[in-house]
Amino acid sequence: MISIRKQLELEMIKAFEGAGFDNKYAFVSVSNRPDLCDYQCNGAMAAAKEYHKAPIDIASEVVSQLEGNALLENAEAIKPGFINLTVSNRLLAESLGQMSVSDKLGYEPSSEKRTIIMDYGGPNIAKPLHVGHLRSAIIGEAMKRMARFCGDEVISDIHLGDWGLQMGLIVTELGLRKPDLVYFDPDYTGEYPKEPPFTIGELEEIYPTASAKSKEDRAYYEKALLATKEMQDGRPGYQAILKHIMDVSIADLKRNYDRLSVSFDLWRGEAYASTYIPDMVRDMKDKGYAYESDGALVVDVSEETDTKDIPPCMILKSDGAALYDTTDLATLVWREQDYHPDEVLYIVDKRQDMHFVQVFRCAKKTGIVRDDTKLTFLGFGTMNGKDGKPFKTRDGGVMRLSELISDINQKMYDKIMENNTMSSDEAKKTSEVVALAAIKYGDLSNQPSKDYVFDVDRFTSFEGNTGPYILYTIVRINSILRRYHEAGGDENNFGITEPFDENSRRLMLLAVRFSESIEGAYTKLEPNRLCAYIYELCNAFNHFYHETRILAMEDEAKKGSTIRMIAAVHAILSQSIELLGFSAPERM
Repeated sequence: MISIRKQLELEMIKAFEGAGFDNKYAFVSVSNRPDLCDYQCNGAMAAAKEYHKAPIDIASEVVSQLEGNALLENAEAIKPGFINLTVSNRLLAESLGQMSVSDKLGYEPSSEKRTIIMDYGGPNIAKPLHVGHLRSAIIGEAMKRMARFCGDEVISDIHLGDWGLQMGLIVTELGLRKPDLVYFDPDYTGEYPKEPPFTIGELEEIYPTASAKSKEDRAYYEKALLATKEMQDGRPGYQAILKHIMDVSIADLKRNYDRLSVSFDLWRGEAYASTYIPDMVRDMKDKGYAYESDGALVVDVSEETDTKDIPPCMILKSDGAALYDTTDLATLVWREQDYHPDEVLYIVDKRQDMHFVQVFRCAKKTGIVRDDTKLTFLGFGTMNGKDGKPFKTRDGGVMRLSELISDINQKMYDKIMENNTMSSDEAKKTSEVVALAAIKYGDLSNQPSKDYVFDVDRFTSFEGNTGPYILYTIVRINSILRRYHEAGGDENNFGITEPFDENSRRLMLLAVRFSESIEGAYTKLEPNRLCAYIYELCNAFNHFYHETRILAMEDEAKKGSTIRMIAAVHAILSQSIELLGFSAPERM
């Protein structure tokens, strides 16, 4: 179904044309003064310059074309040239009624289905997930769900860090601890063991130990560099160790991401792209794009219009080793070959901006991707503590993600148990659901590109703009619906009628804006828009709830219509939080 905003815009196009003006000025937006009108059009302000007329005169002429329009309760020209639009109550009721029985709550996906690869997550293997991995996972998962809801095909790829120095460090340290393992025998030609020579716990201890040694012992560092190079060159024993590292790490990563309700279609890393590097480099050389600079192989990516210096994209270091630029470009090679994506979207820390400028330009210049392939970088800000610095543990260390989740689970459990309405087991299950909402909503309600303060006390509150508040509202509506049904009511016997007061009208007006909200959040790559929408919708419902004795209504038709209305609100909120990546419990 066509959203109300788009319906109004079509009417405004006719009105501008009827008044003799170009329809390009007919854009309609949600009113920033809801006390005055529902929607507004500011096109007369922009048209004044072209037509050499006062904006208010243009607005008045356009409004005259809207007289008697069935979609509008009122259309008014306001100085200096605004057009205020108030939709009819009949349109609100009809639109919400259609939404309540339609697929996707009235949202109509574009007929042009795109294929999008989303690159998010990006943890390094052999290391535990920490709070620094939170934003990429949460934002990426929400964008994936919204993209699929909006009709696009999405392939999500975690893009594991499994090809750098950390691999050489692990191999080096393992070789010192267990030198007799067959992996270190260069003459061994048999099959390598299927069972890994370490547990995830041991692996997570090996890497930081090796990293610390490499900073103090130059010989150790050089040995790790050599191990990295030999592994990348295909040394069988080291490749077998890499496989063990991957298997153990991925199993642990999947458990942790599952706690966040985050999943990926592809579990590939830089190592997967390594086989594409030789041919890619050869092609860059043959076509004259790559050249040597101080021993390294680079590609110029600067452009005449640049206002700041853009360094060349380094393809290989002077020793022939690959870099992040190399593996990211090689990853684009296989993505293009396997999927021919219309867009590749990277959800990564915004401090990687220059890296992606170089990679995107190099990929376009060298023909790795097609000219019409869209390469997008969604850079996110830092998650900080109350001191404004990157979130840390009490002793100043980087907090593990599992520790953060457990801490918030416990905080929610304690709050729920204070109410003394649930058993311990039910409270535990409920607390996990609510805690996830607190974490995800706390992050997603902020604009992705901005740094934000992760305030545990605020995010776990049942009041204000928080995940628990959103869930509490959904649970409240669910309770009303359940009690209505238990009393023998069936809202499907009634249609949604026109709003009967300002509170019901406000609730309807917000509910019918669902399609606009999800489309805006997706196209702008800003999940916070959807968060802002459902927070406003929850506020409107709770105000309506406190002012209206819903189940005590004596008029059964009015009660049934009201139940239909709030059931639609419940469906909208439930769908919205599913898109954001969390769910609601039965009760709280």
